[in-house]
Amino acid sequence: MQQARVLLAVLSLFACPVWGKPTLRKERVIHDPQPSRPPPEEDQSHRYDHEAFLGKEDAKTFDQLSPAESRDRLGKIVDRIDADGNGYITTEELKAWIKRVQKRYVYENVAKVWSDYDLNKDNKISWDEYKQATYGYYLANPEEFEDATDQFSFKKMLPRDERRFKLADLDGDLAAEREEFTAFLHPEEFDHMKEIVVLETMEDIDKNGDGHVDEDEYIADMFAHEEGGPEPDWVKTERDQFSDFRDLNKDGKMDLEEIRHWILPQDYDHAQAEARHLLLESDTDKDQMLTKEEILENWNMFVGSQATNYGEDLTRNHDEL
Repeated sequence: MQQARVLLAVLSLFACPVWGKPTLRKERVIHDPQPSRPPPEEDQSHRYDHEAFLGKEDAKTFDQLSPAESRDRLGKIVDRIDADGNGYITTEELKAWIKRVQKRYVYENVAKVWSDYDLNKDNKISWDEYKQATYGYYLANPEEFEDATDQFSFKKMLPRDERRFKLADLDGDLAAEREEFTAFLHPEEFDHMKEIVVLETMEDIDKNGDGHVDEDEYIADMFAHEEGGPEPDWVKTERDQFSDFRDLNKDGKMDLEEIRHWILPQDYDHAQAEARHLLLESDTDKDQMLTKEEILENWNMFVGSQATNYGEDLTRNHDEL
């Protein structure tokens, strides 16, 4: 089964508070309606499944556990997923759990950074507070940013962040309450922010600034060519994806509407797709439900451990070649 996996290019600028020199951090939200799982060499330990089922932080925690500890904790999670307590896990119960995990990650992330931006501790974050905490060092010390790339990045991101902040600020007072700030940091989770996600995706991938994304720009966003080196098979597959599914009007490029169709398909639900994938891969008796025993038998798809650590798997597979 192909795993849903797509690039919503949401580029946000986060920085140290005003007393530290800011750095750019790019974060991408991954969900894809159609197309390909990561190449096999990049997905040895079901990392994508682990993060969807557990959340990124808990997935890292499970990587440090022994197989016995990991299975034991998974068993307790299964009991929580089984909402009606009938001993069977349905696709809908798995979907509800994955959505809960996703929402928990979003709100925990906001809680983690809230105090860095709420400088006057009034339980709101104004645009001025965010700008000061994020860009204050740059604005006060532009001479320290001699690198042209850094200069361009900060100059580009400041108005872009302001545009997104104002869209998230529903009451227009330029002060974000908790939910508004959550929409600012995680626009992909809010319906009224979806258009900014589409626009920022275009801006990130459209390197020549012509208002479209051509095939080479699409590929360059996920694969860095080595001079004279061949393209892996998965890149060739993505080129086919571009021509067959991305470029709907067959003019050789994607416009905003085509990007919207790509990253925000109306008939696609990430949690539903992942739930179906987990059930299909673990449903031994093919009754369209999972028992606790079936899940524990296929435990390494749901959770990790020291025995299925991503890096160790790659090293081991390399040594075996």
